[in-house]
Amino acid sequence: MEKWTTEIKPRTGLFDVNFKEIWQYKDLWSLFVKRDIITQYKQTILGPAWFVIQPVMTTAMFMVVFGRIAQISTDGLPQPLFYLAGICLWQYFAECLNKTSSTFTANAGIFGKVYFPRLIMPLATVTSNLVRLFIQLGLFIAVYLYYVIFTDVQIAVNAYALLFPVLIIMLAGLALGFGILFSALTTKYRDLTKLLGFVVQLWMYATPIIYPLSTITNPRRQLIMSLNPITSIVETFKLGVLGTGTFSWWALAYSFVFMVVLLGIGILIFNRVQRSFMDTV
Repeated sequence: MEKWTTEIKPRTGLFDVNFKEIWQYKDLWSLFVKRDIITQYKQTILGPAWFVIQPVMTTAMFMVVFGRIAQISTDGLPQPLFYLAGICLWQYFAECLNKTSSTFTANAGIFGKVYFPRLIMPLATVTSNLVRLFIQLGLFIAVYLYYVIFTDVQIAVNAYALLFPVLIIMLAGLALGFGILFSALTTKYRDLTKLLGFVVQLWMYATPIIYPLSTITNPRRQLIMSLNPITSIVETFKLGVLGTGTFSWWALAYSFVFMVVLLGIGILIFNRVQRSFMDTV
């Protein structure tokens, strides 16, 4: 009996997601990651310097508006450190979410010409944005060292900082889950793209980026804030690297379970939509 190297067959089951096939296309995954990194600022004057300029300008604005004018507490921490810690994580999440949400509409030309596991595209987006995240974390470390070496500010790094890899995985998983869910919906409802941009902006203010969770003294309101799965991730990161923050294993476990369930639902819906999206895009 003749053996075939490649077999093409239709998939009909909702739960038929071939993760092994995704791994077989790892070279293409790597190619898309390089493409995203190179082309993102290819035709700009400052190029990758925007990775640093954006958080610096955002931090400066936060210091003026929320630090000086609104005088919102930063738990006794220097404002640049406090704001940068939240901005680095939030910008990674927001960038991944916004880009993965347009996977089908932005790549319809490629999807219509050649076959490959469509899930590779949003995975590449989440992976390529890690470069941006680590560059911005480098800026955070530079500011951190300045305060430790040249000032009398006491900053205590603790064992919670070891959870950093887990926090990044959770953040990437949430961005990917929400992103592919929206990408499936935007194939039919294009106005959801504009709605998402608005929602992401409001979402930041519902996350302890510009204020610590400890400023919310009402237990009921604090519980409502903790329903935001990003809240425990940001608070745990700040506690680990800055020594102040509200930590709860239950809250972190909730965010992890939320991420797993969301990612599972998102992949299933994405897998279903990819079969017929060319008819609607």
